[in-house]
Amino acid sequence: MKGLYTIELLIISNVFMTFAWYGHLKLKQEFNWFASLPLIGVVAFSWSIAFFEYLFQIPANRIGFIDNGGPFSLMQLKVIQEVITLIVFTVFTTVLFKGESLHWNHLAAFICLILAVYFVFMK
Repeated sequence: MKGLYTIELLIISNVFMTFAWYGHLKLKQEFNWFASLPLIGVVAFSWSIAFFEYLFQIPANRIGFIDNGGPFSLMQLKVIQEVITLIVFTVFTTVLFKGESLHWNHLAAFICLILAVYFVFMK
């Protein structure tokens, strides 16, 4: 169960992270008031969202880490997190940014990530 909780928390964390890192680009397109914010305002806005990322990321790592009774090594946690990050980012990008699309090289990169997961879990 700890493995499942870890993955669920990482997914939620990455939704917040992706929005904190890239959501301001969409908000700038959609809202005039947001487009007029100075850079420090955009950074503060993103940091306020990133706070919620950490509320899920830290518990995910604590619950999932093998030294805390979880099922994953540190390397495994990091690779899982990176794969989740790219999946969430891909969904975010293709849904919110209509000009972005997937190409063959993106799919090739995803295959490489799947191989990375395979290799990191090999005994």
